[in-house]
Amino acid sequence: MAGLEGHDLWHAWSDQLWLWLLWGLPGLLVVGGIARLWGQARWGAGVSFAQAGCFVAGWLALGASLLSPLDAFGEVLFWAHMVQHEVVLLVAAPLLVLSRPLGPLVWGLPAAWRPGAAKLARGLGLQWAMRITTRPLTAWWVHAVILWGWHVPVLFDAAVRHQWVHDLQHTSFLLASLVFWWALFQGRGGREREGAAIFYLFTTLLHTSALGALLTFSRRVWYPVYEGRTQAWGLTALEDQQLGGLIMWVPGGMVFLAAALVLFASWLESGNTTARGRTAPVREPR
Repeated sequence: MAGLEGHDLWHAWSDQLWLWLLWGLPGLLVVGGIARLWGQARWGAGVSFAQAGCFVAGWLALGASLLSPLDAFGEVLFWAHMVQHEVVLLVAAPLLVLSRPLGPLVWGLPAAWRPGAAKLARGLGLQWAMRITTRPLTAWWVHAVILWGWHVPVLFDAAVRHQWVHDLQHTSFLLASLVFWWALFQGRGGREREGAAIFYLFTTLLHTSALGALLTFSRRVWYPVYEGRTQAWGLTALEDQQLGGLIMWVPGGMVFLAAALVLFASWLESGNTTARGRTAPVREPR
């Protein structure tokens, strides 16, 4: 892919059949489950229109990131690789979490398969793993370690050079981001959970912005694998790296900031609702 140029853009779709199936089959099951729920009851029953829209948007964003020419261009341009990661981490993952897809996924399975699927999930320890990893502090650490770890030069270069490392990188990014956003949006605990989620979002904003700033202002190339690949696009490897760092720093940081502000507004509103409930006058019985 080192010689990829502009005219190759629309011909660089992924040729990995297993990856298309891994993306397509669960998505079709969820869409089928939503259709089955709405067909047996009414439109919007069990899964709201907003949730359905979030799932479709997140599913398509994930496919565009991993299967479209963007994936191939990420092997030539660091900034394109960064865009790909940001789409997975900050677009696809939160949208999929907000859609609450597990229920529709089960409904999408044939009825005879559902007990076996539940038994398999328990046998593999998926419920236990999800319960442990979606604790907010655990999810925060998993997300941070995965993000910083894969930006260590030797690991990032290996992901560009070797397909299996590349696949491992993107798989870990997706799982870590799903765990992170699930812990923040779908956990339990009321105002305490929302308060903790705000803290974790702001601290994630800080450390991801720090990484983006380091990449932007660095005077040396962190990832030698891109040297010699960027010239056809009018960029030096250092300029390419700085652009990628800027993408992580500014647009990426804005997503975390927006999510934190939304949760903060919800936290304030829940506090006001509680306060109004406590101060509401008690009517005397007649």
